[in-house]
Amino acid sequence: MKAFTRLDGLVAPLDRSNVDTDAIIPKQFLKSIQRTGFGRYLFDEWRYLDHGEPGMDCAERPRNLDFPLNHPRYWQVSILLARENFGCGSSREHAVWALDEYGFRCIIAPSFADIFFTNCFKSGLLPICLPIDVVDKLFRQVAAKPGYRLRVDLPAQTVTTPGGEAFGFEVDPFRKECLLNGWDDIGLTLCHADDIRAYEARRRQEAPWLFA
Repeated sequence: MKAFTRLDGLVAPLDRSNVDTDAIIPKQFLKSIQRTGFGRYLFDEWRYLDHGEPGMDCAERPRNLDFPLNHPRYWQVSILLARENFGCGSSREHAVWALDEYGFRCIIAPSFADIFFTNCFKSGLLPICLPIDVVDKLFRQVAAKPGYRLRVDLPAQTVTTPGGEAFGFEVDPFRKECLLNGWDDIGLTLCHADDIRAYEARRRQEAPWLFA
């Protein structure tokens, strides 16, 4: 998992509440057993005017020019600005994988669905909850200024605007430590690799028949 410390990123607005995981990555793309290949289908039903299926060449598909991610000013974004209850619906991890592979490292919203929120931390994305009035202000600023960027500082737990206004956010200390170090569940387990090896060696002595 990629570590997250600080980010100076271009912001894309998604001015919709209750964006569910089927909108983030539609169900027909979940047939793959891999964790990659989902980024090109992110928000597929909103980004394209036709019906998407796995294996399609997205470069040849008709695009919805009203959708923000299809605007040149929002290309190469790394921060998504969203509304309430982002990531609701089913618990599919593919939604987070699609956002990550597309290039997003941080999502800012007033609230998130609980399972989606947890899945973000397990895949190296930072979900930040800010008050509704702050999110409203950020939406206005993004709309008014092409190339709008935010600085996200996880150690300091702040989001800073181009004008220098800083907003603090809360994050669970354990989740923060995992993000700072790039530890997913496997990485966290491997932090105890020496203890695991010592236990296995001891068990070989205590119960050699188990290893025959």
